[in-house]
Amino acid sequence: MARRARYKPYRQPTGGWGSVKSLGVHVVGQNAFHSTPGLLTDHNKVGGYACTSCAWTKPREAHSAEFCENGAKATFWDVTTRRTTPDFFARHSVTELLGWSDYELENAGRLTHPMRYDRAWDRYVEVSWAEAFSDIGQKLKGYDPKSTVFYASGRASLETSYMYQLFARLYGHNNLPDSSNMCHETTAVALPQSIGTPVGTVLLDDFAATDCILSFGQNVGTNSPRLLHTLQQVRERDVPIIVFNPLRERGWEAFVNPQRPGQMLTNAPTQIATQYHQPRAGGDIAAMLGIGKVLLALDDEAKAAGRTRILDAAFIAEHTQDFPAFEAKLRETGWDEIIEASGLPRAAMEAAAATYAKATATIAIYGMGLTQHRLGVDSVQMLVNLLLMRGQIGKPGAGICPVRGHSNVQGQRTVGIAEKAELVPLDRLAEQYRFEPPREDGLATVEACEAIMAGEIRAFIGLGGNFVRAIPERELMEAKWGGIDLSVQIATKLNRCHLITGRTSYLLPTLVRSEIDEQASGPQIVTVEDSTTCIHGSRGRWKPAAETLLAEPRIVAELAKATLEPNPQVPWDEWVADYAKVRDAIEATYPDQFERFNQRLDIPGGFPRPVAARQRRWETESGKAHFKVPKALCASFDDGRDHGVLRLITLRSNDQFNTTVYGYDDRLRGISGSRMIVMMNRDDRIRFGIAEKGKARLTTAVDDGVRRSMGGFEVIDYDIPAGTCAAYFPECNALLPLWHYAEESKTPAAKSIPIRVTAE
Repeated sequence: MARRARYKPYRQPTGGWGSVKSLGVHVVGQNAFHSTPGLLTDHNKVGGYACTSCAWTKPREAHSAEFCENGAKATFWDVTTRRTTPDFFARHSVTELLGWSDYELENAGRLTHPMRYDRAWDRYVEVSWAEAFSDIGQKLKGYDPKSTVFYASGRASLETSYMYQLFARLYGHNNLPDSSNMCHETTAVALPQSIGTPVGTVLLDDFAATDCILSFGQNVGTNSPRLLHTLQQVRERDVPIIVFNPLRERGWEAFVNPQRPGQMLTNAPTQIATQYHQPRAGGDIAAMLGIGKVLLALDDEAKAAGRTRILDAAFIAEHTQDFPAFEAKLRETGWDEIIEASGLPRAAMEAAAATYAKATATIAIYGMGLTQHRLGVDSVQMLVNLLLMRGQIGKPGAGICPVRGHSNVQGQRTVGIAEKAELVPLDRLAEQYRFEPPREDGLATVEACEAIMAGEIRAFIGLGGNFVRAIPERELMEAKWGGIDLSVQIATKLNRCHLITGRTSYLLPTLVRSEIDEQASGPQIVTVEDSTTCIHGSRGRWKPAAETLLAEPRIVAELAKATLEPNPQVPWDEWVADYAKVRDAIEATYPDQFERFNQRLDIPGGFPRPVAARQRRWETESGKAHFKVPKALCASFDDGRDHGVLRLITLRSNDQFNTTVYGYDDRLRGISGSRMIVMMNRDDRIRFGIAEKGKARLTTAVDDGVRRSMGGFEVIDYDIPAGTCAAYFPECNALLPLWHYAEESKTPAAKSIPIRVTAE
């Protein structure tokens, strides 16, 4: 029976009693009461474990409870008492399980035994670890390495990730797509061109020194809730926070800190955003260009009147290139174009610019609302342009701050999970391990999908994640997945990707980060990198869900040993026995990034990797930061000329992390009961002839010979700009063409899918 949606606008603040109630529901649902003391003593604390949810940084002085609602849900989900045992698979065929929802699959509990798919019985059956490793290794030996893909989600530690990338390169390929390809690959392309670094420049301490914050395309209440504590402190200094986001998200509007008893008793929230502007999806470039145009006009006025200039002319002259071309773009672009493309009134951009013009130290935050568009790279670079105009990079309280998703997605790239050969110190790896690594670029996520659809991939190994569910073009990809000869999934819980089987399919169950990882030298420490490039140690607290589980480093090592010829320079067994030796190897490969790695695991707040742009050293070819002129004002594949086309934003609910769905309560948006909903502007709904609370079909508005259409969406009138609608990820991935990705980065353009909406 189809679930029915309920909608009632949520008027309560983010956090507060709503968050407390939600945690109660989830701790009961997962019978995870044993984990609650650890949330206070160990979660994101020195000597404890790092959260497996978001990548936001940890403060030097920890709060009494250094977790958020979604982090606690992730922990309850991880340490649940539910188990997906061999008996479970004996009772349920793969065909039956394909009919289960994402929530139902993962809610079945933790995987406990290695399993192999039996096609004749249509079930996964138990297999020994030795048999699994032997069979996988023998099969990999028979393939051309370049016909295989080694995917990594953002969960695996730095130690596992380093071993995994080395396994791939010793085997003979750079086909190392990762979850970053689907979210912030745009950042990794845009920022090096502009400022010479692929990561942000802001540290947590900068928030204490800032006097203005700009935010574009980021939902703090759902995607990085612990950031709200810092933003609350910023607002208590009367610092303005200017938000640009198509939807009005409750996290930017009001926050009650659950760790402040007085605020909990009064329920009197802190207002977070001082300005909140809602551009049309894909309209951020135009909005930022409008702000830049106003700054330029204000600077002209200041110069004419002999006042202090608005632009930092000295910084521009000393530290940047290409400002004249950017200035010309600002002057020549008319307000009518800007207003049309942004969906905002001129007054909104003037208000934002006026506030920014008064600031002396500005932080610019952004998320996938900028990166996941056709011109995602241009969008990110346009935000950097605004900072460069006023010299707001490379000084205290200022800089660019991309908010990353999964807890170690940035760190994986740091230690070599990258398909681009130029991003990896291959010469150093060659010297360190006495082999010749492949030098040609490998396959990123979109390219791996293209190769799978073309029948060119023989084997796929997934280090975590839910690949088939997370990618674009889901229906076509699921149909082609059966052509893969070998599918190996290293996982903690069952998900849909495990049920889309290859000719041979394995599930290899592993520990979660909060579980004790006992090896020959004792309990192990793993490490992760947060959004601000700080490195943190993590120690598991709880007994593993089953004695049959193996840690990720052990699984990677056993796969490598079963596949590769012995190499005395690669001590797989020693590394598994003592992860400190893996960290020594990481330091040897990246001495400038991980100096004294093992001695710095427990520094409060983590230790930051060096980022040259923080010191105004620009590691670009010119040695300077670059202004970049955007190719167009609209970032979307939709050019806006056909008013019968809407731009669909796919997004997460408050009861979700990436493809993991914890439940059906998107509390902060007031939506519950179902995920098959579409949020529409009321005028658009009426214009398309859809009844109030009616149902709709969404059909992708592209002409490439493939029909992409989904029905059964309940329509909700929502505060969203005309021409824009929103629905949930990953359900709507079937509407996203594989070729709709950001230019240069190939990040899927999931934040402005052109669709047509019809009544059902």
